[in-house]
Amino acid sequence: MWGRNYLSPVVAKTETLTSPPAIDLSPGELIPTGRRFRIVLVLGFLTALGPLTIDMYLPSLPTITTDLSASAASVQLTLTGTLVGLAFGQLIVGPLSDRLGRRMPLLAGIAVHILASILCVIAPNLAVLGTLRVLQGLGAAAAAVIAMAIVRDLFNGLAAARLFSRLMLVVGVAPILAPTIGGLVLEWTSWRGVFVVLTVAGVAIMAATALVLPETLPPAARRSGQVLRDYGRLFTDRVYVGLILVAGFAFSALFAYVSGSSFVFQEEYGLSEQQFAYVFAGGAIGLIGATQFNVRLLRRWSPQQILGGSLIGGVVGGLVLLVLAIADLGGLVGLLVPLWFVLAMVGLAMPNAPAIALSRHGEAAGTAAALLGAVQFGIGALAAPLVGVFGGDATSMAIVVFGGMAAATITLYAVVRPRDLPVEQFDTPIVVAH
Repeated sequence: MWGRNYLSPVVAKTETLTSPPAIDLSPGELIPTGRRFRIVLVLGFLTALGPLTIDMYLPSLPTITTDLSASAASVQLTLTGTLVGLAFGQLIVGPLSDRLGRRMPLLAGIAVHILASILCVIAPNLAVLGTLRVLQGLGAAAAAVIAMAIVRDLFNGLAAARLFSRLMLVVGVAPILAPTIGGLVLEWTSWRGVFVVLTVAGVAIMAATALVLPETLPPAARRSGQVLRDYGRLFTDRVYVGLILVAGFAFSALFAYVSGSSFVFQEEYGLSEQQFAYVFAGGAIGLIGATQFNVRLLRRWSPQQILGGSLIGGVVGGLVLLVLAIADLGGLVGLLVPLWFVLAMVGLAMPNAPAIALSRHGEAAGTAAALLGAVQFGIGALAAPLVGVFGGDATSMAIVVFGGMAAATITLYAVVRPRDLPVEQFDTPIVVAH
């Protein structure tokens, strides 16, 4: 089993790893319940750092457009910059964490995020703000990819799928609270105050990480000098590549909504910043509810089956959304109902695609999680400005949302071919270290 050195408090004395027990449990399932809860909670905070960084300033996008004398499309590029930072940062940090362990790259990344947030407060123009948003994304990337790698260090198979669903509950609080907090901040200060709040959040997350999260990758399991070989092995796995593309296309539908919603709801439908925050929270509740319902679905169906059903449902919902947006039927309610349904389908897909993909490459969990995250945020970065390029209205958002879900579904059945994946392969215990 895992030695106490890697699952005990940070200040513990040096101890060693022993051999795994002769029982069919993943390492994380051997952790005492209280300690496991604290670790999972911190993992949730880490994965929430990216959504907080993205979503908290959404209500202020129109204000930034006016304050910095920029166009809506150019301001949306600051969101794209964050996603680019999240994508490329993971490609760097993931392999580093496989080589150096999880804690050091994680704490360094959060420090970068804090510094970038401080500088965003005094950004003089849009170009500087966009650059700093890339750095924020790079810092948040460390939190995102290493949190996923730690899940893979500690859990496998259905246990990992369930934990990804539970983490989505914690992560889901960020999209609900972030725009609301942003709207409240804008009531008494400018958009720069949003980055003050992000600075404080970064400091709190860094402190919790340092105090609670142990090192989960022992020296004996670390890899050196194999980055290119690991990436090469990942790219030759058709199923893994297909799954990360599925996750990326589904993510693009989500980020089309994230990037376009503030302009659609505030400028096209006339909602205030606070009203937009409530509408955005409604979509986040649907997303979160679906991720938690996924835990119940896993008792009866495999992750492959749930993933396929959710994507088909997302395509149907996206098509209804597109038709209603083009025909301008139903007003705001006619737009929100199918849109929230699509978000719920994304919520079902999001825990299962990573769980299946990462179960195939436990020997290089950091690198595998990095490539998965990079593709997710990379495709999201491409999709986010498309809403503005196509016009920034409800129809533009609907086109990109539907396109993302359709691409994810086609990729799943044409490339991954889930019926070819034996359930036994997914459920096989994976030994992280001996």
